[in-house]
Amino acid sequence: MTTATAPLIRRPPTATRFARRPAGRIKRLRERLIETLLFLAAASSIAITAGIVGILFFESLAFFKQVSLVDFLTDRQWTPLFDDAHYGILPLLSGTLVTAGVALAFALPVGTVTAIYLSEYAPHKVREVVKPFLELLSAVPTVVFGYFALLFVTPLLQRIIPGLPGFNMLSAGLVMGVMIIPYVSSISEDAMKAVPMHIREASYAVGATRFQTSVRVIVPSAMSGISSAYVLGFSRAIGETMVVAIAAGMQPNFTWNPTEPAATITAYIVQVALGDLPHGTIGYQTIFAAGLTLMLMTLAFNIAGYFLRKRYREIY
Repeated sequence: MTTATAPLIRRPPTATRFARRPAGRIKRLRERLIETLLFLAAASSIAITAGIVGILFFESLAFFKQVSLVDFLTDRQWTPLFDDAHYGILPLLSGTLVTAGVALAFALPVGTVTAIYLSEYAPHKVREVVKPFLELLSAVPTVVFGYFALLFVTPLLQRIIPGLPGFNMLSAGLVMGVMIIPYVSSISEDAMKAVPMHIREASYAVGATRFQTSVRVIVPSAMSGISSAYVLGFSRAIGETMVVAIAAGMQPNFTWNPTEPAATITAYIVQVALGDLPHGTIGYQTIFAAGLTLMLMTLAFNIAGYFLRKRYREIY
């Protein structure tokens, strides 16, 4: 028995092609619009950075027309607002490096140990509670940290170190280290969690303990991300303003002793920017020269961090 089949009704090819054209055009227009918006977002960040660098260089050029670069880099006195003006950046540079060094000496080991614990030892529930609290610590205003250093940490250190001045770089650096811990621990923990599980299993298979696996296997494997956390911590330390302005004092002393008061580059910029110096004077232009020095320091450290990350990527 045979059955008759109904003829298949098809839309003419031309009608299908014309029906799909508007939808394809709209899709292409949306893709181009999204691509344009993404390009503008990326270009805006480059343009803003170029604008900041351009302003620093332009204003600093006017400053260095009146001040010798040799005096700027070698003079050990920084008194641009005095009658007997000196424009040596070394006092501000030493204060910045000492406070950042104290902060890093405290934050890097504590942050790294915290990251190892959260990544390799802490139960899931503990990690879900501790990590948000660490990240919440970075949301505390820096003014609060500054008064915490001045009114709590400094009196506590004065009991341990008799004769410690009320303004000193040690207390400011320690509190800055507390501020940096969330950055170091969070990024380092993410880098350690990204290490594949089979690397841990291979370490356990050859008889390594959890501590040996964490220190000798996981940390070296995640060193690229950990070094990024260290670079971010250093940039955060040398760019801090309010803590050093409140707790370290604003005396531009050329010293490497963290128990003495000193001024940092950022604290000096705040001090002058809030004053009544007219635009275009050499005293006002000193903040741009100091800002350019700070930018070059950060750039040099970021470049060193880039090559460090690249080296560890090649090894591991």
